[in-house]
Amino acid sequence: MRGDASSRLPLGTINVIFATPGRTGSCPSRVLSVFRPPTEDHCQASKRARVDVPLIFGFSDEDKVGTIQPHDDALVVTLRIGGYDIKRMMIDQGSAVDIMYLDLYKGLGLKPEDLAAYSSPLVSFEGRMVAPKGQIKLPVQTGMDVVEVDFIVVDVFSPYMAILGRPWLHTLGAVLSTLHQKVKYPSGGQVLEIVGS
Repeated sequence: MRGDASSRLPLGTINVIFATPGRTGSCPSRVLSVFRPPTEDHCQASKRARVDVPLIFGFSDEDKVGTIQPHDDALVVTLRIGGYDIKRMMIDQGSAVDIMYLDLYKGLGLKPEDLAAYSSPLVSFEGRMVAPKGQIKLPVQTGMDVVEVDFIVVDVFSPYMAILGRPWLHTLGAVLSTLHQKVKYPSGGQVLEIVGS
């Protein structure tokens, strides 16, 4: 990934890809690495001797500002995948894999031949076995941080475009709160946030 990719404007925004209603999806894959493009400030800071202060992750009542309480909403955010701002991305710490639904896969202009084989079946939300179409590694950008994610592509209906689970969360070093509708993660010596939409 080029170091200037995070500063580029998105190729576009994908709000919703319409699919055949009446079907529901499952959950997805493995995250491999985090890439942080070097910035001038970061390079200068690394040259200076500094004391690393441990970051504290937490949520307070201030983090609820802007949310409607009480609620039981899923945490849904907008993230950049392959240059596009993708809305309706569900963050699910209960998912052991990262899932992309086929409609989004096609919406990104990806072809069936871009998929790698993935033969393990998944279990959908309603308990049905789902045969994946395959697997693909794509960059998911959060602020200046880019995480390469192995998405498992499935052809089932979902109100979400994709599901990011524990592999993505753990690689990013993130914690989430559905109550506060936020994801917090470390970046460049500070705690950054992704706010639910």
